[in-house]
Amino acid sequence: MFKGEYSHTIDTKGRLIIPAKFREHLGEVFVITKGLDGCLFIYDNEEWNNFEAGLRALPPNKDSRMLVRFFSAGAADVEVDKQGRILIPSNLREFAGLEKDVVLAGVAGRIEVWSKERWEDQKYDDMDDIAEQMADLGLSI
Repeated sequence: MFKGEYSHTIDTKGRLIIPAKFREHLGEVFVITKGLDGCLFIYDNEEWNNFEAGLRALPPNKDSRMLVRFFSAGAADVEVDKQGRILIPSNLREFAGLEKDVVLAGVAGRIEVWSKERWEDQKYDDMDDIAEQMADLGLSI
């Protein structure tokens, strides 16, 4: 389970340092792909295999094919170098608007990689609305 928020920068070659706490669980090689809301998703291999199995189990209709294509065609195996960095493919950097400042957020079974600007644009102002959504989902504090 990933948790926490870390601010980092991407260098001019597209390399990003993965926080040590995340690397401990990810291992040396893992998967990065397009995510929702304009970010990237990082999965360890076990979580990716589970996610991929779910994609394969979808019915063979147009919507399912689009989902499979979105996540699978954008996916890449990445390897951590000796400095704890990964090279994010240029198509994924472009998709997520990653230029320099980024935020890595642990979100349960995955890590999300956001441009700092997009991350800060997310609003969590209405705590009553969040509490109501939690109650609707059967979650309590």
